Amino acid sequence: MELRINGSPIVARPSEFQVEILDLDDADSTTRTADGTLNRDRVAVKRQIQISWPALSMSKISALLKQMSGVFFEFYFPDPMAGGYVTKTMYVGNRPTPMAIEKNGVVWWDGLKVTLTEK
Repeated sequence: MELRINGSPIVARPSEFQVEILDLDDADSTTRTADGTLNRDRVAVKRQIQISWPALSMSKISALLKQMSGVFFEFYFPDPMAGGYVTKTMYVGNRPTPMAIEKNGVVWWDGLKVTLTEK
């Protein structure tokens, strides 16, 4: 699987990769009637991607986090709905890195998880 951020290959191969297809509805005009019928005004279909990595050295995790440091960035990935690779403008949410250990003088971070959301 090929993943790119701003045209460059992603620094580290993820251990998990999940694409979620989101419908965004207009909050004001999407309503339910008294009999429960939904009147829906879908305004967009967006992608949200959950990605996690195995243990990464300090240098790898730093380079990976720097790839996603822009307010927005271009992300190239396989899209199940499009049936092929696409490029979408994304942003990243929180980036928890829960576990650090030091082995032979190298700090390793285990469990980095990110959520990328289409702009």
